[in-house]
Amino acid sequence: MRRLVYFVAVTLDGFIAGPDGGDPSGSEFLPVTPDLVEHLVASWPETLPGPARDAMGISGPGSRFDTVVEGRGSYDLGLAAGLTDAYPHLRHLVVSRSLAGRDDLPVEVVDGDPVERVRELKAEEGSDIWLVGGGTLAHALLPEIDRLVLKVNPSVIGDGVRLFAGPFTHARFEHVDQVDLLGGVRVVTLDRVR
Repeated sequence: MRRLVYFVAVTLDGFIAGPDGGDPSGSEFLPVTPDLVEHLVASWPETLPGPARDAMGISGPGSRFDTVVEGRGSYDLGLAAGLTDAYPHLRHLVVSRSLAGRDDLPVEVVDGDPVERVRELKAEEGSDIWLVGGGTLAHALLPEIDRLVLKVNPSVIGDGVRLFAGPFTHARFEHVDQVDLLGGVRVVTLDRVR
């Protein structure tokens, strides 16, 4: 069965974006350093946006994911950059009630229960499913998240978009791998304890 993998950059205090919810990529607290890019190209090339892949000459299917799921806020970051599909090399789903009925977008809009849709995806044949964000969607999908891959940055910001934004819920994960990059990012992999 396919796994739902929440693969995301996060601060030490558990934030995936600043208080404004804007694109955190390359920010002072979640920098995209050369060693991180090198790691992504080598191990997670399908998580790079289409334009970055094109610029680096990366083509073909990914080795880990064939599907990406994101919330409306995360999708809006791509739209602001002029991308209606930041991941054209993946099957791309956007969870949003406000985009319901839009047939002009090159993504699948999920306007119903995201948990139900993810369960359907997990039952299909294929590679793992990448949950890109945001925190509210991650909290809603927490019962279905099988693996966390956290790009933990050595920064504390005190406020912003939480890794899991929602009411108290307990889930347990166990450490299975860690890659320490020279720039200070730790790529930590944890699997759900069932």
